[in-house]
Order: sequence, then structure tokens, then C-alpha cells
Amino acid sequence: MSNVYYMKHPLIRHKITMLRDERTGTNEFRKLVEEVAMLMGYEALADMPTRDAEIKTPIEDTVQPVLDGKKPAVVPILRAGLGMVGGILALVPNAKVGHIGMYRDEDTHKPHPYYCKLPPFIEERLIIVVDPMLATGGSLIDAVNEIKTQGGKKIKCMCIIAAPEGVKAFTEAHPDVQLYVGALDRCLNENAYICPGLGDAGDRIFGTK
Repeated sequence: MSNVYYMKHPLIRHKITMLRDERTGTNEFRKLVEEVAMLMGYEALADMPTRDAEIKTPIEDTVQPVLDGKKPAVVPILRAGLGMVGGILALVPNAKVGHIGMYRDEDTHKPHPYYCKLPPFIEERLIIVVDPMLATGGSLIDAVNEIKTQGGKKIKCMCIIAAPEGVKAFTEAHPDVQLYVGALDRCLNENAYICPGLGDAGDRIFGTK
């Protein structure tokens, strides 16, 4: 799975441990999700294209690199993915933001789409799809399917915690898409929750648990 990148930075691993702790409250949890997303985004955006630009420093004229091409698009999978958007925007403040809405059927564990709004010229943009949890992989697979249907070509996905089952399903469905994973957990339980996981990311981000 050459297109899967597992984060090994000690700061990412430390912050994910804090996310897992049931004693971590809503405010701290929300900040940690954003911080982890920023640290992961630094890795995921390492190959962004640049061009040379002429500028003048206080000392002399010089030619230096600046970002090139259309501004990237950050696309959170609602609702938990919203918690990661700020981390990416801290790195690329001018990025566009789209939204894809999915909810999980509690009986079948299958995702159901209900909303999709992407920035214009999506086919020309780097697209970063964010969702804290990759469990069965169904939501992320369907989200990328929708983005590709609307013309998206260069897509990267970021998940803070993933189950092996979800990674396998996603990479089989979209072998051309880079997947960045903060931590690979043990397995899914009978309710399709990641173990050891961190509970329901959406509930913990928005204080609805």
C-alpha cells in the first residue's frame, strides 16, 4: 500500500494519545484535533507545486519560491471532519472549503450521503478530504467517488485514526489516492467502532456525547 502514509512524528502520536483519553474535555479535544490536522497537513502538502517569484528584501532583489496553481480545496466529511479544517487553513489560509455530508446507519453501518458542495474548478485543485476516523471506509470511499464524479483528479485524504479494515477497503477502492493516517488501530468491534479508538469524534468535538 505505497499510497498510505502513517505518521510517526512524536508530537502527532502524543496529541493522539491525549485525544484518546476519556478525561479530555470538549474544548481541549477540539483544539487537539485541529493541531493534529495541522501537523499531518504539513506532511501531506509537502509536494505542493511552486514557481519562482521576484521580490525585494530589505537587502536586495531576489527570486524565491511561492505556491503555484489553483488554491487547494479542503473538503471535510460532515460533521466530524469540520474539526480538522482549521488545521489545514492555518497552513494554507487561502484554501477553498467544500463540504460532503454523510451519516451512518446505526443498523447496517453503511454511509448515506445527504449533501455535497465543492468549490468551482475542482478539477484543477489539489483536494484534501478530512475525516478524523476511518472505520469501515465506506464514508471516505463514497466521498472520493463523489469528488471524482464532479471532476476531482488530485485527491489526498487525511484521517487521524484508522482501522485496518477501513484502510484495506479504501485502498482497494481508490488505489490512486494518497491516504495519510495519524494512527493505525487494532480492529473494528461488533458495532464498527475503532478499537481502542477514541469514541465518537463528532460527539467529542461538538460536545454532544
